[in-house]
Amino acid sequence: MTASDNGKYIWNHELATLHLLKEKAIFLVKENTLLLADTHFGKAAHFRKAGIPVPENIHLEDFARIHQLLDSTGASKVIFLGDLFHSDANESWFTLLEFIELHPNISFQLVLGNHDILPESIYKNSPLEIHSGGLKLGDLLLSHKPQEGLARDTLNICGHIHPGIVLKKNSKQRFRLPAFYYKNNSLIMPAFGQFTGLFSMDVNSAESVMVTTPERVIPIKLNNKVG
Repeated sequence: MTASDNGKYIWNHELATLHLLKEKAIFLVKENTLLLADTHFGKAAHFRKAGIPVPENIHLEDFARIHQLLDSTGASKVIFLGDLFHSDANESWFTLLEFIELHPNISFQLVLGNHDILPESIYKNSPLEIHSGGLKLGDLLLSHKPQEGLARDTLNICGHIHPGIVLKKNSKQRFRLPAFYYKNNSLIMPAFGQFTGLFSMDVNSAESVMVTTPERVIPIKLNNKVG
């Protein structure tokens, strides 16, 4: 398990080598695939519909981050691990379709999550390849929610939880950071979308925890050892 000079963290699990990115994404080198969880596009418009003023550019910034990741990794495939879209169809859905059209040589796939509730016809008529259950990639099982009862030869990569870790700088200062959280052969990804919350996770219950900052991914616990 090694860090690198561009802020990513190379996590050598016994079943796979994963590049954990400071942008809260995972790059699978062997598969040339970018993994993203919990983008929640359309959430800003959903809140505006309810009378809560949230600017749409928060999602546009997320699209820009994906574009930058595609440039930096050279990925030929993007797999969203659920909660791609927050709720009912709104203008953000068409922004997503336009974004996909700008990348005609890249395969975009979606493992459905609990918020992906658009009518089946909308998904069917989109350029997205849809997976209603988990997606197996060799020894990897990609899903939205963490899976239970996993075989020892399977590594589950998932989202849904929006894991965050509370860190204490001193007796008065505490702050939370998004984190990659590994336990029981499931690696839970941080939510990619900026307009998402964090769910505080217990470091003591995890086998490995890597927090993300704007500059780099920092391991604070590896193989049950606190760094």
